Amino acid sequence: MSSSSGAALIAQALQELGVKVIFGLVGIPVVQIAEEAIALGIRFIAFRNEQAASYAATAYGYLTGKPGVCLVVGGPGVLHAWAGIGNASANAFPLLLLAGSSETHLVTKGAFQEMDAITLLSPHTKISIRSTIDSIPESLTNAYKTAWYGRGGPTFVDLPADVIQGDGEKTMAYAVPEPPKAASDPEKIRVVAQLLKSAKAPLVIVGKGAAYAQAESVIRKLIDETRIPFLPTPMGKGVLPDSHASNIASARSTALKGADVVLILGARLNWILHFGDEPKWNSAVEICQVDISAEELGKNNGDASLGIVGDIKVVTSQLLNELEGWQYDTSSDFVRALKASEKKNVAKAAKSAKVDSTPMTYERTFDVIRETIDAISPVEDGGVVYVSEGANTMDKSRSAFNVEHPRLRLDAGTYATMGVGLGYAIAAHCAYNLPSPEAASGPESSRKKVVCLEGDSAFGFSLAEVETMARYGMDILIFVINNGGVYHGDSEDSDAWLEMQRNTIEGKSKGALRSSSLGWEVGYENIAKMCGGKGYLVRTPEELAKATEEGFKANVPVVVNVIIQAGQAQKLEFAWQNNSKKAKKDSKL
Repeated sequence: MSSSSGAALIAQALQELGVKVIFGLVGIPVVQIAEEAIALGIRFIAFRNEQAASYAATAYGYLTGKPGVCLVVGGPGVLHAWAGIGNASANAFPLLLLAGSSETHLVTKGAFQEMDAITLLSPHTKISIRSTIDSIPESLTNAYKTAWYGRGGPTFVDLPADVIQGDGEKTMAYAVPEPPKAASDPEKIRVVAQLLKSAKAPLVIVGKGAAYAQAESVIRKLIDETRIPFLPTPMGKGVLPDSHASNIASARSTALKGADVVLILGARLNWILHFGDEPKWNSAVEICQVDISAEELGKNNGDASLGIVGDIKVVTSQLLNELEGWQYDTSSDFVRALKASEKKNVAKAAKSAKVDSTPMTYERTFDVIRETIDAISPVEDGGVVYVSEGANTMDKSRSAFNVEHPRLRLDAGTYATMGVGLGYAIAAHCAYNLPSPEAASGPESSRKKVVCLEGDSAFGFSLAEVETMARYGMDILIFVINNGGVYHGDSEDSDAWLEMQRNTIEGKSKGALRSSSLGWEVGYENIAKMCGGKGYLVRTPEELAKATEEGFKANVPVVVNVIIQAGQAQKLEFAWQNNSKKAKKDSKL
């Protein structure tokens, strides 16, 4: 056997595992791993911050269905990348984090950036391993497989400097086949199928777990043949087309309140679904969850006796066979109530979207962007990936942009993580636009434009990554929805804002900036310009439409800084938040 450096052995093992892209930020000694990987043809995307790199790796894992890989230095590099560990765990995204560490013989001596990362990360990962020079293929294969198999999640391999810089014998990494697909007990399938058949108001909820499982074909067949109304979760959009006749997303509240039997495919009964509890849900609802993780069944208001453990694609196929020939009666009172609610809500949204004002509203802003992009790239073509973050920006844009194919919308997800947007956008660009992309969504031959919808606060978390996009020639289009604050700003008048700033600097509490304040009309568009991209400052629908068209067609990163209403008089709240006191009061009305 030939002898190679530890860095070369690590890169070779990753190549044999099928890794095509590594996200990270290098320093001594992990730079050697990155260079060896590049020499083998693996793409290395070097970020400006480990946090954004780790977020990108988690999103790449979700989009491709295989673990995303992140490489960082030890100590502070691991601490920064820990954000991606939490994000991957909460969202069940497969992530393999690799980090350097101090030399083995210097442990406990106060070595450079010394930190016991194994002890730190073990409680938060599926597995954490410290590799030796001889165990490199086994360690990486084990961690890669563990991140991928079962419920996706983060794993970690610690690579001491003496391992990276040492010499070892080349051996082959273990082959990792596709994870096995588990079916469910046929009797349980029959019970759930019969429950759906006997329901007066059945509902299917489609989560991002269904998108990750790439189960869109069989789920579309299930809905087409049974005509059961369905509700997508935020990242479940596109598993079935938003334009589908059975989609009742516009009547979400009515659907949850009225449904008597709910089949949940790849979503959890967490805060996004109000825990399955009253008053958002029917008090007598029977909830049938399908999940690869048995631990999710019966949580909150779920019924473990009706839960189905298994691969969503396989289980849905089983249900489809059991429901063959049956269709739900769409003339039911439930469907009539859904259609009435949908008609009312759609009309209200359409009216809001056409209200012109200066500054613009969220609704008008998104309407202009949507109309302009749809004219260039029709939504049914699946040529656009939407990434969105920021409380109001994310929440309001969710219903403004239709998604017709799976895995084309990314947002803050289960962890509601701010700062993921630009990392996610880079991940989407890598997943869909690099040679031989792994992800299959929509027309496989079409190149996908990545469009970021960023709140100004959310954009600030990782705005340096615009330079990363420019460095790698990523033509990502970013809209910064600038209202001068977290949720909203303080003023729509520069003189008033400057007065509040002076009061703050002088230590006055009255008439000072709020904790949610940001700068007055910050020139975010200049971030793109200074990196070799393009930037636009817009205030009117006409300016926004022109910037959107030019930005969409550009071959460099583009930042469109959209000045909108501050909304300073509005109450600070998050649309998904469930105020229990208000809920109890509303339930009595």
